[in-house]
Amino acid sequence: METAALMIRKLRLCYQDTRIVDDFSLSLKPQELGCLLGPSGCGKSTLLRAIAGFQELLDGEIWLDNQLLSTPHQRVLPEHRGVGMVFQDIALFPHITLAENIAFGLTGWPESQRNQRVNELLELIGLSGLNQRYPHELSGGQQQRVALARAMAPKPKLLLLDEPFSGLDTELRGRLASEVRTILKSDGICSLLVTHDQREAFDFADRIAVMHQGHICQFDTPFNLYHEPSSPFVAHFVGPGEMVEARVEGARSVSSPLGLLTNDKDLGFAPGSEVQLFLRPDDLIHDDDSDYTATLVGKHFRGAHHLYEVRLDHGVVLGCFAPSHHDHAIGEKIGVSLDIEHLVVFPK
Repeated sequence: METAALMIRKLRLCYQDTRIVDDFSLSLKPQELGCLLGPSGCGKSTLLRAIAGFQELLDGEIWLDNQLLSTPHQRVLPEHRGVGMVFQDIALFPHITLAENIAFGLTGWPESQRNQRVNELLELIGLSGLNQRYPHELSGGQQQRVALARAMAPKPKLLLLDEPFSGLDTELRGRLASEVRTILKSDGICSLLVTHDQREAFDFADRIAVMHQGHICQFDTPFNLYHEPSSPFVAHFVGPGEMVEARVEGARSVSSPLGLLTNDKDLGFAPGSEVQLFLRPDDLIHDDDSDYTATLVGKHFRGAHHLYEVRLDHGVVLGCFAPSHHDHAIGEKIGVSLDIEHLVVFPK
C-alpha cells in the first residue's frame, strides 16, 4: 500500500469559539494534488491554517511524511514543518527583483545552488531570463506564478494554496490553475488547494474533497464528483442540474418525465420507490430528429453553445445544451433526447 504524504485524522477545529471543523479525515499520496472545495465558511481556510501550524487542534492528528506535526497537546512550529504556502494576496516584495523574491527562502544555500534553483523555477513558470525584472513589471498572472515559485523554492514536503487565483479574472483563473498543476507535477510536489470555484478545482486537482459545514461530503476524482455525486448538495455544488421526480421500475430502471431510463448498474432502490433523478444540461441534447419535444422557455448564449431552458410536457423545466448555430426562438417547440449512461438517483 502506498504511504500517504499528508494524513489528517479525526480533526476538530474551532474558530472564534465556534466549532467549524468536526471529525475531519483526509490523506494525500506523494506528489498528489488535492483540493478542498466548498462554500465560504465551511472551514477550508481554517484547515489550511491547522496544517501549516498556525491553528490549535481541539482533537485529532496531522501527519506529514510519517512525522507527527500536530495534536491537541503538541505542535511543530510552522517554520520547521517543511510546508510552503501561497495566499490570495500575492505579497511579493516590490523593491527586489524576481530572482531575489524567489531566493528569499533559500537562506543558507550556497550561492551557486541558490542561483541554479532560481533559474530552474523561472524556466518552470515560463519566465526564464526575467531574473532582474521587478514585480510591478509583470501581469497579475505572472506575479502569481512568481509567488508560487518562491513557495516552491525550498522544496517543501507540502505546498498549501489558499485561494491564490481568486483576484484574477475568470478565464485567467482556469488557465493558471492548469498551469500551476503542470508546474507542481513537474517538480513532484504534493499540494492542497482551497477554493470555492468548481472549475478551478477541476482544472487543478487529482482528487477533490467537497466540504459543507465542516465535514467532507465526498472525496473523489473530478469525474466521479460530477457523474456520481454522493448527495444532492455535491451534485448541485460541482455543476448545474435539476431534480425531477421518478419511480423505480426495476433494479436498473426508472420511469421519468422523459420515459423509461436504464442505468449501467443496480440503482440500490426497491421497485416502486419514489426517487429524485438529477439531470445536468449535458444529459439532455437538442435533437431535431427526436420524437420527444419540449418548449423553449429561456436561452443563454455561451459562445460555442446555447444553454437552453426547456419545459417538458409534464411542466418540468430542464437545462439543455445546443450548438450556438442552432438558434431557436423562445416559445418554439424543439426536439430533445437524453444522452446518459449513468443515472444519478437520490431518495425522495
